[in-house]
Amino acid sequence: MDEFELIDQIFHRPEGLSSQVAIGIGDDGAVINVTAGKQAVVVMDTLVADVHFLESQSASSIGHRALAVNLSDIAAMGAVPRWATLSLTLSEVNENWLNGFADGFFELAGRHEVALIGGDTTAGPLAACVTVGGEVETEGVLRRAGAQPGDFVYLSGRIGGAAAALSSAEGYADPVLHRALCWPQPRTELGSALGGIANSAVDVSDGLLADLGHVLNASGGLGADLEADSLPLFESAVALLGRRPALELALGGGDDYELCFTTPKNRHQEVLETGHRLGQELFRIGQITERGGCRILGSELDLDAVSAGYQHAWPRSKA
Repeated sequence: MDEFELIDQIFHRPEGLSSQVAIGIGDDGAVINVTAGKQAVVVMDTLVADVHFLESQSASSIGHRALAVNLSDIAAMGAVPRWATLSLTLSEVNENWLNGFADGFFELAGRHEVALIGGDTTAGPLAACVTVGGEVETEGVLRRAGAQPGDFVYLSGRIGGAAAALSSAEGYADPVLHRALCWPQPRTELGSALGGIANSAVDVSDGLLADLGHVLNASGGLGADLEADSLPLFESAVALLGRRPALELALGGGDDYELCFTTPKNRHQEVLETGHRLGQELFRIGQITERGGCRILGSELDLDAVSAGYQHAWPRSKA
């Protein structure tokens, strides 16, 4: 199978195109119809085998994950996803694997009405790079900057499950933790509903402390008091590891792809009503303070011992 046969047989699915796509796969470029009065939001993530996913994972979960992490970024901006491109680097052509990858990708794309409009394929170590475009009302854009002292801090779901799945063979075998790691669920409906309600938002990909720290820094060096008993942990993680290690993973483990957002205190009831309308359980976990840094109230946890979150690092060139 050559490059063009691969695209045509596995990834060219014109039935999934929306009315916003004037020209999709098959030309030198895609043409998108822009909605008047809205702004475009574009995000991109690259996933590399044995860095961002395990090659032993099912192909469908890798395809799902490649799109999901981008949809989570779109959600954190308050936007509605519309289209995606996919650049896939393959060490070999395995049609069963490719069909599985495509099934996972397109199942999630279908649920969120996202059209695949183009991309690229090349030979090399296994990796997937996805770009997603969306749109948002000007007044509905969410940013990391914008948190205010006194804001309540919320999470859109339980955290620490993916990190617990990676902590041991027992964790990886647990069906709840395994699903948290391999099948993250982006909160796009919630993100678009928070426009005009939330002062700030971020998706939790590198760990709660790290990602909330981005919000605090972008908002002028603020702080946050988080309540240990209010942090939503996975019961499976607590049962497997104990509460303290599960809490440490929730704070620093990452790969959660939940939204962390802040709102004025007087919008609390509106937040609860939004979650109820969407069938989405929301957790108030603390409050923004004027001083920099995070504190965990109700716990003797040493934050210096907690992972600072995932970061890529490269050796310096000797040249």
